[in-house]
Amino acid sequence: MTDEALHPFGPHFGFGLYVHWPYCARICPYCDFNVYAAKDRDPSLLVEAICADIRAHRNRMPEHGALDSVYLGGGTPSLLAPGDVERILKAADEAFGVKPGAEITLEANPNDVMRADLAGLRSAGVNRLSVGVQSLRDSALAFLGRDHDADGARASVAQAMRVFRSVSVDLIYARPEQQADDWQNELADVLALGMPHLSLYELTIKEGTPFGLAVGRGQITPMPDDDQADMFELTQDILGKAGLPAYEVSNHAMSPEHQSVHNLIYWQGGDWIGAGPGAHGRVTVGGHRYAYEAHRRPEVYTANVQALGSGWGDAERLEPNAIAQELLAMGLRPASGIDIARIEAVSGRPVSREKIAVFVDQGWVTFDQGVLSLTPSGRLLADALTAQLAS
Repeated sequence: MTDEALHPFGPHFGFGLYVHWPYCARICPYCDFNVYAAKDRDPSLLVEAICADIRAHRNRMPEHGALDSVYLGGGTPSLLAPGDVERILKAADEAFGVKPGAEITLEANPNDVMRADLAGLRSAGVNRLSVGVQSLRDSALAFLGRDHDADGARASVAQAMRVFRSVSVDLIYARPEQQADDWQNELADVLALGMPHLSLYELTIKEGTPFGLAVGRGQITPMPDDDQADMFELTQDILGKAGLPAYEVSNHAMSPEHQSVHNLIYWQGGDWIGAGPGAHGRVTVGGHRYAYEAHRRPEVYTANVQALGSGWGDAERLEPNAIAQELLAMGLRPASGIDIARIEAVSGRPVSREKIAVFVDQGWVTFDQGVLSLTPSGRLLADALTAQLAS
């Protein structure tokens, strides 16, 4: 049995810290994240609570080594000053250590990029910027409720690339009434920016969001599933030919050095701490895997850290079947796939070779030396295939 089968999850597959900054200057109508209007809030109390929460994790996880990555997401962490980012990273380094050359990512809105002290953020420790461009069409940006225009987006990416070696751009496609030829032209415009990493997400309309309510009123008609599938395949083809192949269902990189270290921790079954209101974590302690979510409301999170020393809300020890299903669902997302022996070691039962053989015959997966991987056509069916294999 391989070492991976003996130890099928945990920090040896990567160890990261996710920091959730919940405030936004404007809340987008498609967003269902744990976010709140920034207004004129003083960030200092929440920054200190996040730092204290990170330090508290050290006591729970005494055997964990240094961090492979830190990811500041949100919300809009680019609203933070470099000094606040430096305080958070210092707390992480004091608590666990941050490996030399570790990936330190900060999500940023284009307008913030143009007015932020990027050199200060780099000096604070950030070495990768993820810019929420979302579109290079002004009409689409207006529909998505963004506060920047296409020219501002282009300028922000150029500015980011002058300061940071690794820059990622987020885009949202499969928008209502979006045409394939216009998306092809938009992708060409994006590729001309020259960034080494792209994250492309089909517009997902969630219940309870303004978009979800608009769909219920008949004001928005989501793109039909078949058209979304066509858009996905077009995207894969264009980016593959442009030298940014998919290394995961929604993520494309120019080379392995620009793949997201932090996201690979999620996909490969590593451990990560979640700090900040509503942040999720997965940690392995004493051979058991725990899932937890920090308190969602910033004021409750801060008060709990001040009173109890921790922002943790609910924590759950995961049962073997839940761990196995999560490893399978996440492990199939990257192009590298997952060793089935890991799934079987956790669940204690075999993954159906008959089902795998059918999926191979259909051209949806490859199965080589125990490693199961999705093919490009299989990526369209990732959730359905996972459900079949987990049953």
